[in-house]
Order: sequence, then structure tokens, then C-alpha cells
Amino acid sequence: MTIRRFSAAAFAAALLTPGLAACNSTGTGTGAAGTTSASPTVSGSIAPSGATPGAGDPAAKQALLDSTNEIKNGNFRFTMSGVGSSAEGQVHEPSQSAEMKMTIGDQSSDLMLKLDVIHFKPDSWVKLEVGGKTASSVPAIQKINTGKYQHLDQTRIKGNRALGFDFDTFDPAGSAVITQGITEVRKTGDGTYAGTVDVSKAAQAGSVDPTLITALGAQAQQVPFTAKVDPQGRLSELVLQVPAAGQSAAQEIKMTYSDYGSATAAQKPPADQVVEAPPELYNLFN
Repeated sequence: MTIRRFSAAAFAAALLTPGLAACNSTGTGTGAAGTTSASPTVSGSIAPSGATPGAGDPAAKQALLDSTNEIKNGNFRFTMSGVGSSAEGQVHEPSQSAEMKMTIGDQSSDLMLKLDVIHFKPDSWVKLEVGGKTASSVPAIQKINTGKYQHLDQTRIKGNRALGFDFDTFDPAGSAVITQGITEVRKTGDGTYAGTVDVSKAAQAGSVDPTLITALGAQAQQVPFTAKVDPQGRLSELVLQVPAAGQSAAQEIKMTYSDYGSATAAQKPPADQVVEAPPELYNLFN
């Protein structure tokens, strides 16, 4: 069984996955198809005097670059969504804690996965719910579908975009990395923007799957996006309109941020609800 990464996503929460691979009775399968979302055409704008032709409004770009600064303080709530996947959570640097709840697929899918991942440095736990039409045919799933939080070995999840969390890099979606790749942008209203971004430079963003970037080829250099900032100029929404590429349908990938400076600490799971994670769990995410 394999899991295809969220395209644009993990989401950190890696971090996210657009669809779980369909599994047959032997545990192998092919990727599930996504839902098609039309990619709008981003019209050009007249560059102000002194601006690079095609670059749009330099002030608008700087505003979006600055809009991600507050994320670096590590105190906010966030959501991410894409084809067949969604995630929500919070980051609370003062307590060195974070939590993300993810849903991938649904009960009508071949395979559905729900995760509740809690990080409270130096520990991490994950609670999984695995379902779908073929879940019962995969023996390994029975060993991880315990209904309890599974304590994770940090040496086995380091660098894992679905289970790990780097407290030196607070943003699961990687919006600061994405905005660095803006190729054209214009202000469209009060606190709203539109343009294009080169996602080929965003392989480290948790919401962008490196394999999708490769599949996009030259298209990765001009992905349409829209963005919103709050009255304080902080990023509140970023939406990528990713074109179809390879076996992936066109899709909309959306990230939101809220409660800057007022998020709360994650709660450690009760001791009687914790077991050590079995090898099957790590194998699922490798």
C-alpha cells in the first residue's frame, strides 16, 4: 500500500495527501483519481514606472512577503485543503507544542485515513482511524487501527512530512517559501491579491508535493494564486490553482491562517490512551 502526498500538503500537515492509493487484497494498488478544479487565467497588469515588465506590482509582492512574518512567531491556527484531503490545527511555540487533524478520503473511498497528530516537544503521538471499502483486506491496518494514541519514536519520524514537526520551522504549509516564488502579483482589492507563483522553488513547503512539482514541468513556474491578508497585513488565505499534470487532475489547494498570537497549547493524550507505535505504522508512512 502506498500513500500519495498532498499536492500543494502535507499539511504539513505535510503533510497532506490528495488521495490514498487503492489497495487490493494483496495490499498493492494504483493512485486514486482526484476531483478536477478549473484553473483560472490570471490576467496581466500594467507595471508601475521602474518595475520589471511582467512582474506586476513590486509593492504588492513585498506586502505578501511581509504577510508571512508573523507565522515565524509560531502562534496561530491553520487549515489546509486539497483534492480529497483536509487538515486543521494549531502551532503554539511558547509551549513547544502543535496539533494537526487530517482527513484523507472518506468511507466511500477504497481507503480512508484520519490522523490526529500531537507534538509536545520532545514527544509526539498519532491517533489513526483507517476505513474505506478495502481497509479490512489489509492485515497491517488492524495493528494500527487501535483507537488509541500511538507514541512515536522521534528517530523514525525525523523529516517525515506527515508525522514529524520541526519546531525551528513553524509553518506546516510553508507559505513563506511559496510567496518567495511569486513571479507576478497585483492588488485586486482591500487586502486581496492575485498573480502567479513559481512552485518549483517550493519543494520544502509542507503543502507542495515535490513529485507533483516534477510532474508539472514548465507549468510549475506559472501557477495562478490568490491571497488575502487581515487588517494587520498578516496572511489569512493563500489559494493555488494547480493545473493538471501526469495522473493528477487540476486542483485547488487552499491554506488559511487565524488567531495569530492567541492559539493555545496542544493537550497531551491521557496516559491510559497511549500505546507505543508498532513497526506497521512507520511502514505505512515510508
